[in-house]
Amino acid sequence: MKKLARRFGTSLIAATAIFGLSGCGSYNRLITLEQNVNKKWADVQSVYQRRADLIPNLVNTVSGAANFEKSTLTEVTNARASVGQVKLDPSKAPTDAAQLEQFQQAQGQLSTALSRLLVVSENYPQLRATEAFQNLQAQLEGTENRISVERNSFNSAVQEYNTALGRFPTNMLNKMFGFQARPFFTAQAGAESAPAVNFGSFGSSPAPVVPAFTPAPPPAATP
Repeated sequence: MKKLARRFGTSLIAATAIFGLSGCGSYNRLITLEQNVNKKWADVQSVYQRRADLIPNLVNTVSGAANFEKSTLTEVTNARASVGQVKLDPSKAPTDAAQLEQFQQAQGQLSTALSRLLVVSENYPQLRATEAFQNLQAQLEGTENRISVERNSFNSAVQEYNTALGRFPTNMLNKMFGFQARPFFTAQAGAESAPAVNFGSFGSSPAPVVPAFTPAPPPAATP
């Protein structure tokens, strides 16, 4: 009986030690994955901030064009201000899906406003021909591409982290140490279409100007 008890006790100690080592490894892996998610989130915030920093120069450059549509500039300025009102920690990925959705919607509105501004600029060939405007176009194009890359990279990191959270024995550590799943960036409506900011038409011939008033033909001469 004593031998059985001793053998059982030894097995219990060994199992506890193995589980403890496994738990430590799982905990350390979760910490690593969580830090990676936070790093990817910081990268996303950085490229979005880069775009926001370009907008004042873009607005100033465009506003110098004669008779440029003021409503378009106002829309871009207001959209940029709305983005700034969505306050999220740039160093820690959000755990609230609603907060991320709000952030994504504000950024989407800014993308739409920028797209409209660039479309309107097609009617101003002298503006599009300036070096300052061309440089801003190129920088915005690169930034938009980078935003897409960093969002995808963030989603990949979140998937790996969330998957680890759901596996045994890691899932036993979630409540114990406060690990929380992270939400994904989701596809915007119309994401299957071409990118909103498209520079492919740059340098194309401007559309013909249609006069606002067409004079009536002179009356026919009486015989």
